[in-house]
Amino acid sequence: MMQRRQDFLAANAGRRAPMPGFVLLVRDRADGDPTKRVGFTVTKKIGNAVVRNRMKRRLRMLARDLLPTGGVAGADHVLIGRDGGIERDYALLRVELDKALRKIASPDYRAPPPRPPRKPGRKPSGR
Repeated sequence: MMQRRQDFLAANAGRRAPMPGFVLLVRDRADGDPTKRVGFTVTKKIGNAVVRNRMKRRLRMLARDLLPTGGVAGADHVLIGRDGGIERDYALLRVELDKALRKIASPDYRAPPPRPPRKPGRKPSGR
């Protein structure tokens, strides 16, 4: 399980597979260790603490079911919860994660370009 912020930031530079309920980031660590690590994040934009924790529990369960067989060996996997993910049917989320893992694993996958980093200290205005 990933817990350090540095690992999450490094995963952001990896391959990206956006889905309606979540975004999957996968970055090969290239350290020779075949362990599959996983991390979860859900922002405050999604809802209060109860909603965010429910979303993280759903993402953990999805990862527990699908990462051992479909994940990339020696890579960090990050699941970022999206706004519609909490209302989506679990079976549909499972199909989406399976599709995202297959997409990432294919050698000819062309990921969307990474978003440029935000300037530090600037928050988007809510007006």
